[in-house]
Amino acid sequence: MLVVAVAAVLGTMVAAPLYAQEAANVAAQAGQEDEEEATTLAGLTVTAQKREEALQDVPISITALPEQLLLDTGVRDVKDLQVLVPGLTVTSTQSEAQTTARIRGIGTVGDNAGLESSVGVVIDGVYRPRNGVGFGDLGEIERIEVLKGPQGTVFGKNTSAGVINVITKRPDYTTRVEGELTVGNYNALGVAGSLNAPIGENAAFRVYAAKRKRDGFMDVRTGGGPRRETEDYDQNFHSLRGQLLLEPSDTLDINFIADFTSREENCCTGVTVVRGGTAAIIDALSPDEGVAPVADPFARTAWSNRSTEQDIKDKGISMEANWITPWFGDAVLTSVSAYREWEAINGLDFDFSSADLLYRNAERDESLTAFETTTQEFRLTGATDSIDWMVGAFYSNEDLNRNETYRIGGAYEPYLSIALLSLVNPALGQRPDAPLFLSDATGLPPGTVFAGFGADDTYRQNAESLALFTNNTWHATDALDLTLGLRYTSEDKALDSAYSNPNGSPGCSAMLSPEGQARIAQALLSRGVPAAALPSVIPQVIGYGCLPWANPLHNGRASRQEREEKEWSGTLKAAYRWNDTWMTYASAARGYKAGGFNLDRVQSNTGLSSGTAGIVPVADTSFPGEFVDSYELGAKTTWAGGNLLVNATLFHQTYEDFQLNSFLGTSFVVRSIPEVVSQGIDTEVLWNTGFDGLSFQGGVTYADTRYGDEVPGPDFVEPTGALYKLPGSRVSFAPLWSTSGAVTYEWGFGADLVGRFNLGAKYMSEFNTGSDLDVEKVQEGYTVVNARLGFGARDRSWMVELWGQNITDEEYYQVGFDAPLQNVSPVPGNPFNSYNAFPGAPATYGVTLRVMY
Repeated sequence: MLVVAVAAVLGTMVAAPLYAQEAANVAAQAGQEDEEEATTLAGLTVTAQKREEALQDVPISITALPEQLLLDTGVRDVKDLQVLVPGLTVTSTQSEAQTTARIRGIGTVGDNAGLESSVGVVIDGVYRPRNGVGFGDLGEIERIEVLKGPQGTVFGKNTSAGVINVITKRPDYTTRVEGELTVGNYNALGVAGSLNAPIGENAAFRVYAAKRKRDGFMDVRTGGGPRRETEDYDQNFHSLRGQLLLEPSDTLDINFIADFTSREENCCTGVTVVRGGTAAIIDALSPDEGVAPVADPFARTAWSNRSTEQDIKDKGISMEANWITPWFGDAVLTSVSAYREWEAINGLDFDFSSADLLYRNAERDESLTAFETTTQEFRLTGATDSIDWMVGAFYSNEDLNRNETYRIGGAYEPYLSIALLSLVNPALGQRPDAPLFLSDATGLPPGTVFAGFGADDTYRQNAESLALFTNNTWHATDALDLTLGLRYTSEDKALDSAYSNPNGSPGCSAMLSPEGQARIAQALLSRGVPAAALPSVIPQVIGYGCLPWANPLHNGRASRQEREEKEWSGTLKAAYRWNDTWMTYASAARGYKAGGFNLDRVQSNTGLSSGTAGIVPVADTSFPGEFVDSYELGAKTTWAGGNLLVNATLFHQTYEDFQLNSFLGTSFVVRSIPEVVSQGIDTEVLWNTGFDGLSFQGGVTYADTRYGDEVPGPDFVEPTGALYKLPGSRVSFAPLWSTSGAVTYEWGFGADLVGRFNLGAKYMSEFNTGSDLDVEKVQEGYTVVNARLGFGARDRSWMVELWGQNITDEEYYQVGFDAPLQNVSPVPGNPFNSYNAFPGAPATYGVTLRVMY
């Protein structure tokens, strides 16, 4: 492990020519007079504080990634980005729409659309309401900045863990046509192109389009169907993006953007990690094996009889205007207006097997998550000899629509019967030939206890956010800068929920009647269950017979929930420049993320969210806002005449009411954890080696991120609580060590040819991928390596590139989870339990031809 970490750090360090070139471009645009600094890494500029500043002057932990480096490492969306950023992890679960970013071990699980993101995604100044909404083809990227720690006094929306700030290429006044053709394994084919051109002297436009297809890398055993697709994790999407830049005067520019992205794919099946006693029952109820006969997750074969078709649409328009006003010393007034629509439809085989237990059709009225978002941001930014100042306002109006359904298959009743019988009387074992216990217990004919359309729920949420913020830096002396940021936020949310059970849930209804409970008792006694055990066993049987989608107590319910939050947040920083090459800083920040509502059926023994397992519907599904107190000590140092940057940040973050979205066996429920502490160090290195064309970039993050010792509630009581392992433990998806980096070498040959080589790697030490921290969900430390080798014309008119992603075919899990309906006890080592996982992508490789005219 240490060797891998050291190798990653040494290979951690990228592309000096690209950094130097970008620095030169920015410096030229800004009119810098120091020509020597402008062509070194010291001239690298970022906009993390909404103004152009040298990276080494900004008292924030930032990873800045320019265009060429992103091309070299194959970054097309934010998920690809993690190979370049230590401390950043990005994972997907049931759908690519449910993608989550985490920084320093802190992030938001994406399966509850009512939960806002801890790590914000901002694209061209427009905040995206959830991580999954921002994970499409980003097109032509100018640069990406990853800001670590809470942000709120600069960016429009509060985030408690960080911001991924994406800046795409704007139109310019050079006529240029670019094209790209890619072919790869799994029959991958991609075509992309762009046109940039001026319109007269004061306007220009840019159009980008892309189409990418690929076969799936997961084989699927469909059993008796009706699924017919025998592959999963395929790719089929296209993007279109147009921009129009107007510059009617030297003091005003307006940029319009319109974009559309569509993904029509199959994703995502899970694979068997642990084959427990439930697997034999699943097998017996399937035309062939119901799940993998031997747990071999990286054979990349899944079992699924229902469709995982997904259809994701993302579109929007925005306008950014920048006006150099005659007020306040030529301050700049910026307006960013945007309207966006995003929707995802996703079929799902809930049981991840070829037995027909529980599923959802890929239809709009059964499986829809959709956002309509309007945002408006104003900023007035100016400077005097002693103060850089900014004041701003942000408004967003977000409509969230969700349709949530469950259909019950023909194998559900016999599976639950046999599983229950095995659970309440282990001496019988997992006997597929056992009588159909639930039909006996309910008095209903076999096959009618659970049938058809089990749940059909709708959620309609409106969220309105208004914030006023300011961020100001006082140059107290030539060496000392003091920064004060302050934000006031008002959040109003209203949720209307409607629940129905189209099939009437006859099984649960029969069990709840006095006659039904008497039949249950008689059925249990006839199968050898002692009479003394009936008081504890009967509620257990009813609980399994009245799982949320089959519970008629939800049928016909409608509720309206509202919550209002008004909060202050802010930051205070002190930065001291000891000389031209050393700057140190200290910062304190109070971060905040809004509360919300669970968008799922929640039930307990008391009808309260804090209750234990039960069947009483919970009316109040709200959870409070999340707060963080963050402290940092940082140093930014410059060496080798500006060609070596070494930066480090010590951090300590304490989260209050941390929003943990956990799958508790039958539904996703947010639990507020009183305290989570993340502490450690971030380091980064950028090095232009002095050897012509050779450069390095990279960093190391050490983050010890843990839950507090005191976590109240029944979920945390050993050994019966679903989350009892959490107190004092390391948070899921929080590796202790994370290193990333790359090495780039560019050389010329012949009269006008150039070669380019890039090798990038990301290492993460062991971490748990489950929110309940089951040992079966531990991911051992692993390293992913990407490589690219290209050659072409020195003027970039053409380039051919051979590339590979995960070239060592590293095997790892994105997320491990309890096999639904097949994991019945939190007690460690229970042989009845089965576990699944969503695997990471295998090795992919191909060739890309780029042309430019």
